[in-house]
Amino acid sequence: MANRSPCLSAHLPTSPAATRETGAVIFDIVQVGDPVLRQRARPLAREEIGTPFVQELISSMRMTMYDAPGVGLAAPQVGESLQIVVVEDDGPHLENMSPQRRTELRRLPLPYAVLINPVLEPVGDETDEFFEGCLSVAGYSGAVRRHRAVRVRALNARGEPVALDLTGWPARILQHELDHLAGVLYIDKMDSRTFTTNENFGRWWKARPVEEVRRSMSGPSPAAPEA
Repeated sequence: MANRSPCLSAHLPTSPAATRETGAVIFDIVQVGDPVLRQRARPLAREEIGTPFVQELISSMRMTMYDAPGVGLAAPQVGESLQIVVVEDDGPHLENMSPQRRTELRRLPLPYAVLINPVLEPVGDETDEFFEGCLSVAGYSGAVRRHRAVRVRALNARGEPVALDLTGWPARILQHELDHLAGVLYIDKMDSRTFTTNENFGRWWKARPVEEVRRSMSGPSPAAPEA
């Protein structure tokens, strides 16, 4: 999908053999309406990060993201109200996208990263509006305006400080996933007139400018009442 949502990508599902080798499990993804998606996730203490529970959770989140398939996953989406996010948007599926579309979306590679207790800061005032979806709102998409560039500070899977300066689609992915840690879903921020099933998105709106979609979805203006 050329205009892939932050919770969707084109990774191939991980094989059972790979899952067994890592000791990870593939979780069911929590769907909208579950209260865990509306809670503010708890930050982790540094001493928690190296525990078997957290390390196994991170490995399982990564496998679940690949299996979905997705480019980002937050711990609340697998039922754990903890400030952990995994992201990755890289590989052959980016090569299969046309250079023109990649440029339009500012779809840059995002290597695999684990972010614990992340803090996000917008950089500059520029914004972009594109369609997003979510593995926790399965089957739907909507247009969301987000900051074009952000800076994220967090701890990695070893409890070490990391900082990421991101722009374009990688910045969008991080904004989407960090919203999950605050109990926020993309449907809270989308233009509701652009809300669509993924089937209809592919049928009618794929690769069309958001403003054109908005005009088409707005319908005729109501007639003025007669004097």
